[in-house]
Amino acid sequence: MNMMLDDWIHGAAKAVEITGVCVLIAGALIAAFIFARRHFGKEGFHAAYHGLRADLGRAILLGLELLVIADIIDTVAIEPTLHNLGVLGLIVIIRTLLSFTLELEVSGRWPWQRGLVAPGRHEPVAGHPESREV
Repeated sequence: MNMMLDDWIHGAAKAVEITGVCVLIAGALIAAFIFARRHFGKEGFHAAYHGLRADLGRAILLGLELLVIADIIDTVAIEPTLHNLGVLGLIVIIRTLLSFTLELEVSGRWPWQRGLVAPGRHEPVAGHPESREV
């Protein structure tokens, strides 16, 4: 019975991992399509390039979230040894640092500053309760 549960949990972790990889690939393809549409449309190369970087960053963030979920399921549910938990902690720290830097790259501000400045603007959002000079 326990072996059957372990197999099911490992299968669920693999399914989430495959989903994360699919999100990364689909996100890259969609971002490339949108880039081409922007570049050959009215926006031009410079705007299309910055849009591509933002779109790729969002796809990477979502894919990383799913891959970390798969790692957590595999590590905690299947084999929660001290070594595996340490490796998982290191993966989560690296993922968090990547998320912060990608958020800064995509939006131009740190994650805790979200909602304080409107996208594409440099002044506080009028009427926002947490708005302050940036």
